[in-house]
Amino acid sequence: MIRLAVLLWALVAGGAAQAACRQALALALDVSGSVDAREYRQQLDGLALALDAGSVRQALMQQPDSPVALSVYEWSSPDDVTLLVPWTPVTSEAVLDGIIATLRSTTRAPRSPGTGLGSAMLYGAALLEQTDCTLRTLDVSGDGRSNLGPRPRDVKTLLAGRDITINALVIGEDAPATGDDRQSGIGPLSSYFRAEVIFGRDAFVETALGFEHYAQAMQRKLERELLTLVIGRLE
Repeated sequence: MIRLAVLLWALVAGGAAQAACRQALALALDVSGSVDAREYRQQLDGLALALDAGSVRQALMQQPDSPVALSVYEWSSPDDVTLLVPWTPVTSEAVLDGIIATLRSTTRAPRSPGTGLGSAMLYGAALLEQTDCTLRTLDVSGDGRSNLGPRPRDVKTLLAGRDITINALVIGEDAPATGDDRQSGIGPLSSYFRAEVIFGRDAFVETALGFEHYAQAMQRKLERELLTLVIGRLE
């Protein structure tokens, strides 16, 4: 596991965010085999919509001289991670527009079918270690349990003592043709992420009842994370 952590660190060790920032926010998107082409597009476009929401824009633009730094990557199996947006301090509307345009223009590359959730956590933790921000937060989106690579619970043990937070956005199944028991169906997966994945002070799980609700769930999560920073400063 230590060797894997070192390898993942090497993969992302390219130019840390240099500007002083109030929060480093890394967004990890699940593109494993359970995510089809339509769901992939809903996830990328959903993140773009959430970042473009007025409440999120306002929160990001509050202190341009001490910005939030954003990074986005896709993950599937332990050796299949792609950095879409390197650390980018959001210092202006134009910078945020550029990140949103990148997400909307990104097309899917061939992926291995496995779900290396623990490896995705390690990669994100290594990204956060590149920054020197007041808060360091990793957002992990996922629609299933880990089945390859290190177990998420073991990764949490490895990260013990690190000053980072890992939150999760759990994605349930799409709406069925008849009936709808998704609210109860997403419960076990949310419990898994709550027990095995989230980490650090005030960590939480947000849920989306299918990829069609991903944008709204991501917006809620971003609003909560950025509000946590404001409350923390007031305290």
